Amino acid sequence: MNRINKRCCNLFMPVDIRLTYDDLCLLPNDGKRYEIIEGELFVTPSPISLHQRVVTQLTVELASFLKRHRLGEVFVSPFDVVFSPYDVVEPDVLFISKARSTVLTPKNVQGAPDLVIEVLSKSTRDVDRTIKLKLYARYGVEEYWVIDRGVPAAQIYRRGKSGLERVRALKHRDLLSSPLLP
Repeated sequence: MNRINKRCCNLFMPVDIRLTYDDLCLLPNDGKRYEIIEGELFVTPSPISLHQRVVTQLTVELASFLKRHRLGEVFVSPFDVVFSPYDVVEPDVLFISKARSTVLTPKNVQGAPDLVIEVLSKSTRDVDRTIKLKLYARYGVEEYWVIDRGVPAAQIYRRGKSGLERVRALKHRDLLSSPLLP
């Protein structure tokens, strides 16, 4: 019996196979994004130019702020975040604070970044808003920004009593403040 992850990939996988990070490392470096969540493979195509412009702008602004205030480092995809052998993702942008720099290795991030930013695409919209939100909440991400480049708007989630809770919806030109970035 085969199944298709209709959310973002067209790869057939037997139901009883649960992939690990070791399996993920064997996949080709072909420009696609390969991630596993609870052992299930998610494949998305290379992002389009508008997506990359938004990621670049966010990264430049965030990196400049972090450098000025010596708060930590920013990284962009492709860079693996390994939560467990069965949960490995490549967020569009992530921030690791100096206080949590021990999660950073030369090859990947071993544990939760302080901040994860995902820029929505047609192929990732549902996964970013639901599956990854739950994943990031489960593994201790402090803040999660979901950027909708089409609107433009952003949903801001912060760690609360019940995991990641939406604290703000931003529209174009709204200012964002964060306890992670004082």
